[in-house]
Amino acid sequence: MEKVILIEGMSCQHCVAHVESALRQVAGVRKVKVDLGQKRAVVEVDGAVTDARLKAVVEEMGYDVTAIKENN
Repeated sequence: MEKVILIEGMSCQHCVAHVESALRQVAGVRKVKVDLGQKRAVVEVDGAVTDARLKAVVEEMGYDVTAIKENN
């Protein structure tokens, strides 16, 4: 399943690397691609990963999650 996480507060490639690294450490996350220009992360996850978990991980890094949606 692919999810799109809309993220506010990223301002540079260091921010992108920070978010990618944090999301990759979540059990059940298979792929991560963060796009600074579009202010989003696209993650491929298995069914056990909740939106709440993804949001918590990003917000623990100091960024704001404005939405999470399934990418169909």
